[in-house]
Amino acid sequence: MYRKTPFAEKEHYHIYSRGVEKRKIFLNEKDYYRFTALLYIMNQNLPFRMDNFLQKNKLENIFEEEKEKPLVSILSYCLMPNHFHLILYEHTENGISKFMGKLLTAYSMYFNKKYDRSGPLFTHPFRSEHINNDSQYMYIFSYIHLNPLSIIQKNWKEDGVKNKQDAEKFLQDYQFSSYQDFIEKNRLESTIIDFSLIPEYIKNMELNLETYNQIFNENKPDLS
Repeated sequence: MYRKTPFAEKEHYHIYSRGVEKRKIFLNEKDYYRFTALLYIMNQNLPFRMDNFLQKNKLENIFEEEKEKPLVSILSYCLMPNHFHLILYEHTENGISKFMGKLLTAYSMYFNKKYDRSGPLFTHPFRSEHINNDSQYMYIFSYIHLNPLSIIQKNWKEDGVKNKQDAEKFLQDYQFSSYQDFIEKNRLESTIIDFSLIPEYIKNMELNLETYNQIFNENKPDLS
C-alpha cells in the first residue's frame, strides 16, 4: 500500500501494529517466543520455514542459526498482548517493507493455524513514524522500553510511575522486550538487536527505570 511518507535508506523508523479489532495477538508465552524468534530469523532475504526447522531443533536454537545480511537493523522492540513496537533502521530500499511482510505473514500463519482461525490478524497497513532527530529517538526508545508498565499501571504516561521499586522489578523480569538486553542480561535474544547502530549517548547511560523515565519525560513532544 502507498505510504504518505515512503521509507528512505539510512533512516530510523518507529514501527507499530496491533491486532484487528484490538484483539490479542499473543495468548500465551509460546506465542511471544515465536514472534521473538521470527524477529531474528525473518530479518534476511532468504526464505525460511520455521516448521521445518522445528522438526529437528528447539525454538531457542533459532538464535544460533546463521542467516544472510539483514534487511533492517532492529534497535529496540516491545511485544504487548494486542500490539507491538519496533525501532528499525532501513539499510536498503524496501528493507522495512520486505521484513515486515515476512514477519507478519509468518506469525499470522502460525497464529491462525494454532487457533483454528482465518483472515487477517493485524491491522493493515502497519503504522510507521519517521524519527527525525535525537530527541524524538530518545523519547520513542524510552517509550518502547517503558510500554509494559501499562500492564501493571494503565495510566503511567499521564500520572507518572507510582511504585518505582515494583515497576523496576516488573521491567527487569519482562522477557518480551529488548529492555533486558540493554541492562546487560546475557540472553540469546540479544542477537536481535544491532548494538553497532545504537547512539553513543544511549550506550553511555546507566539504563534503568529512573533513566528511561527521565528520558521519556524530558523528550516528550509538546502537544499543547
